[in-house]
Amino acid sequence: MQSKLTLRLDDSLIKQAKTFAKQHDKSLSQVVSDYFQLLTKDVEGTETPTITKSLIGVLESTDVTLDDYKRHLEEKYL
Repeated sequence: MQSKLTLRLDDSLIKQAKTFAKQHDKSLSQVVSDYFQLLTKDVEGTETPTITKSLIGVLESTDVTLDDYKRHLEEKYL
């Protein structure tokens, strides 16, 4: 069963969403539906999202250790 849903969004966001839908040959309703399904998927046991996979290797490798990171957080927040 399908039902109507009213959303109140900023005009510029609606325009961007419509452009995205058109570029992907989908209706705006289908884009919203796909996104809601993605949000409600069971996180455990799912594959890494494509967007996350695309970010792997973007940053240069550094010699920062976990201890360095912990020290940084302690200095920043304590």
